[in-house]
Amino acid sequence: MKDFAQVKLVVSDMDGTLLSSKGAVSDEFFTLFEQLKKKNITFCAASGRQHNSIVSKLDTIKDEIYVIAENGGVAKKGTEVLLSNFLATDKILQLIPILRTIAGANMVLCCDGEAFIESKDPRFIKHFQEYYHSFQQVEDLIAVAKNKPAYKIAVYHFNSSEEFIYPVIEHLKEEVLLKVSGKNWLDISDEKANKGRALKYLQKVLDVSKEETLVFGDYHNDIEMMQEAKYSFAMANAHIDIKELAKYSTASNDNNGVEKVIKELLEAL
Repeated sequence: MKDFAQVKLVVSDMDGTLLSSKGAVSDEFFTLFEQLKKKNITFCAASGRQHNSIVSKLDTIKDEIYVIAENGGVAKKGTEVLLSNFLATDKILQLIPILRTIAGANMVLCCDGEAFIESKDPRFIKHFQEYYHSFQQVEDLIAVAKNKPAYKIAVYHFNSSEEFIYPVIEHLKEEVLLKVSGKNWLDISDEKANKGRALKYLQKVLDVSKEETLVFGDYHNDIEMMQEAKYSFAMANAHIDIKELAKYSTASNDNNGVEKVIKELLEAL
């Protein structure tokens, strides 16, 4: 049994972690959440998803949890914004024409409360609505970017974001934060916008230390977050880099890996 006695904050990624491969949160998690509350343990969902999309998955507890959305671009408690990091407009205007040259790439401009796409690919539009509930289809993302601040540009490729998107923009890695956030997704954001930095800010707000924090993750956008927690768990389905970085491991997202550890945590208290 791990020494969980000092844990005060539990943070979980969503896709590939708390969510099953069907995009669902288990009923068991909501039961365990109530038990965490009784033990005065705070829960935070941290995801590359849009805030609206995250809270839709956790609707019954949305006002009781903290949410880090857009890979650290924004952090909220209920409707209160605790932290926000927008990507500089000049960087966005530089990136969009480059990303348009990538065959099969689909861009999402992620703004506050709403996302914008110019893709007309029906397969992509159907798929991306799982992650972005509030969106508009427009003719020109550059026109939108000139008038609306954005947290990030998310780019989707049906084959591989790591293979087809990253190499084209790798030369910009010193200017913006590039995160392969899943097999098909790559996120481009401000250098300061990552889950780890947002978690560090949340720890300060809650007066919780790294030693009192437990996190779950599965992909590269979880790296910085894992570095801010004494108890870092990689899912069985996680990328090999995450398995090597995490201090502990748990079952896959389809095998209730998050719930298994939370039960272990509760039993230790």
